[in-house]
Amino acid sequence: MQLKINKHSNVVRIIVALLLFALVFVLSGFTNTGALKTYFPYLSCLMFVLVTGILFKTENKSLGTIGLTFKFQHLRFLILGTFLGICVLLLAKYVRCLYLGESLRLSSSVNLGDVFLAFYFILPQVATEELLFRGYLFYKTIKITNVVVANIVFSVVFTLVHVLDEGVGQNKGLLIMLLISIPVGHLMFATALIKSKTLWFPIGLHLGNNWATRHMVGSENLGDSFFYIEGASNFEAWAPFITVLIMTNGCFLIFTLLIWKWASIIRICKSLSK
Repeated sequence: MQLKINKHSNVVRIIVALLLFALVFVLSGFTNTGALKTYFPYLSCLMFVLVTGILFKTENKSLGTIGLTFKFQHLRFLILGTFLGICVLLLAKYVRCLYLGESLRLSSSVNLGDVFLAFYFILPQVATEELLFRGYLFYKTIKITNVVVANIVFSVVFTLVHVLDEGVGQNKGLLIMLLISIPVGHLMFATALIKSKTLWFPIGLHLGNNWATRHMVGSENLGDSFFYIEGASNFEAWAPFITVLIMTNGCFLIFTLLIWKWASIIRICKSLSK
């Protein structure tokens, strides 16, 4: 009986959380505009942090429950995650180039100011997504069900948010790519949260991956990325396209496994160094 009551209470909390997050979306449409959006695109993110903190406070908990504090032991995962997010994207692009016979070239010139300033603008975007899809709602779903069910639910929701777009629906290749890549991305981000116990880790991974996608490896030598792919292939058949998708997403799955087995790997390395 107590278990049923607790589950009922958790369901109510999830409904309240959904309503509050929806309210923040509406308010963001009015407040996050003009010069404020241009120079300080963090208002919406801060509102989501505030709502998340309030939701945890109603349970006598804090943002520390998901490791969202400014303690060094948590913040260091933001740096680590950003680095790993860049590395996995580079690996995936390199594997693609090897398979398709493309060339990964160093850009002749790079606008460093714009490239590094992009971190400032991408951070609130990915932080907001992590708060929504790996934050309070993910935490409560695990409490009601289990980690496996929560991962299935939020991988589906995370994917739908990215594919329910008219432009995506009209592009079969892009649709298939997102249907494969987005659940893999969720799995990596969720694993990072579960193993590190801090939301800073998936935020960093998400930040590094999104930044690297735009500014580490570009499709042309335009000065907005450090590298570009020379002789990029245009897929004229499904087989190489699907193969590249499997290979590149395999890189993300390998990194996910490394994150999951991180403690074991460290123990093995220490034992070998003795």
